[in-house]
Amino acid sequence: MPRLTAVLCLTLTAAPLWASEDIADQYPQSLLYSKPVEVIPNVFSAIGATAPPTYENSGHNNNLSFIVTGDGVIVINGGAAASLAEALHAEIKAVTDQPVKLVINENGQGHAMLGNSYWADQGVEILAHAEAAAEFEEYGYQILEGMKGYNRDKADGTRLQGPSRTFTEHELIAMGDMVIEVLHLGPAHSPGDIQVWLPEEKLILAGDLAFHERMPPIFSETCTSCWIDTWETAFEPLGAVYVIPGHGHPTNMAQVRRYTRDYLVYLREKIGAHLEAGGSLEDAYYVDQSPYAHLDTFEELATKNAGVVFAEMEFE
Repeated sequence: MPRLTAVLCLTLTAAPLWASEDIADQYPQSLLYSKPVEVIPNVFSAIGATAPPTYENSGHNNNLSFIVTGDGVIVINGGAAASLAEALHAEIKAVTDQPVKLVINENGQGHAMLGNSYWADQGVEILAHAEAAAEFEEYGYQILEGMKGYNRDKADGTRLQGPSRTFTEHELIAMGDMVIEVLHLGPAHSPGDIQVWLPEEKLILAGDLAFHERMPPIFSETCTSCWIDTWETAFEPLGAVYVIPGHGHPTNMAQVRRYTRDYLVYLREKIGAHLEAGGSLEDAYYVDQSPYAHLDTFEELATKNAGVVFAEMEFE
């Protein structure tokens, strides 16, 4: 069996069984929720809790990944706090003596950008989409204060630090033995969502464009029809074999399609039928989403998602 296939054989078939909001910290000797694993050769990811951020998981509820290129390391996501970024850096140093040369923020949310201050202090360049940078600049203070609220002493040393460089469409990075494309494929989950594509390895770090173990959150600014269009016209046509989502274990395209694109289509169909029948917003919260009730964060997000999609579709 080829090495890449062997590495992910179990992951691709069994990953949905591993996710649970009730799983305790898997790496108690570190602030990280779990120890980074080598997904394919030279691509590592520390899989965060598929749950809301808490003191117990140190805000590590997304995936913190890094690529060892042969001429430096590229980190994907700054982390939810400077202390969490430092913990990830310790794991990188245990893997390689190559320096971290670039940090890529997958969006403007706290767990992508709040750890930037640590990386900036190391002299590392930080890259993000221009829309994500604007989002963090506008809401950064609120995001930081929210993190301090749950992370308490673990928030020490964290300060607001946006990216040092932004882009709008794509960035091509040739570093060491790797060719890496940083893409903004189109509107999806939140402003400035980006994807990191390794075309030779057929691996994509999808960010919050793709979910499969936890329910996708839909925000008031999310355009779900645009998200579906981005998926169908730009994301899936890339032909990725390996998918590292923004949250949850590495998997394949079929799994993320089932629990992201298909979920969005399903919910829009349910809300559309509800609107056709003259249904109210109050009743829209309770449209049937039972096929997805096994996903982590279902209880926190299902009714909210339905309300947001109702408001979006009411005047489409």
